[in-house]
Amino acid sequence: MTAPAQNVPALPPVRRVVTGHDAGGRAVFTGDDTRQPQRIPSGDADFLLLWTTPTVPADCNDPTDGRARDVGTTLDGGSAFRIVDMLPGCESPMHRTNSIDYGIVLEGEIELELDDGRCTTIGPHGVIVQRGTNHLWRNRTDRVCRIAFVLIEALPFSLLGQALPEIKPEQRAPAQGPGRGHSD
Repeated sequence: MTAPAQNVPALPPVRRVVTGHDAGGRAVFTGDDTRQPQRIPSGDADFLLLWTTPTVPADCNDPTDGRARDVGTTLDGGSAFRIVDMLPGCESPMHRTNSIDYGIVLEGEIELELDDGRCTTIGPHGVIVQRGTNHLWRNRTDRVCRIAFVLIEALPFSLLGQALPEIKPEQRAPAQGPGRGHSD
């Protein structure tokens, strides 16, 4: 991979509208804000956490703003919803989480590589269902790729009665070479 572009134009900020209930049980808007995804420490992507739940199923009586919870790549026992802007020329380390991940490519394109080296490219409006497999993300283009990710805790994949180990990106040492870090 080449070094990530330094002055890549940011995609537009993301508007988040949240609903809830008033004291009488009537639907109300409880939040409406717009934020720009922020660069993660590895420098390969910008993240914007939109919502989390501490449990699955979620509790609609929980008054906590889901953005306020501390979360890594996933939230053990719960779910996480985020926007990832994968920067041009960047890739994540190979990783596996005990979650089912729904990814929707909103803009640009991303390459998904599995641990056997097979790759596929997903473009705008393409959907990825990631089922606890070892994988990495790679942006081979000169444009930012924006993906909406919903990650929900799942039982790990078991092979011959043994659960495959979880390898979260934030638990790995940064990969060697420019543009490496984590994206989902």
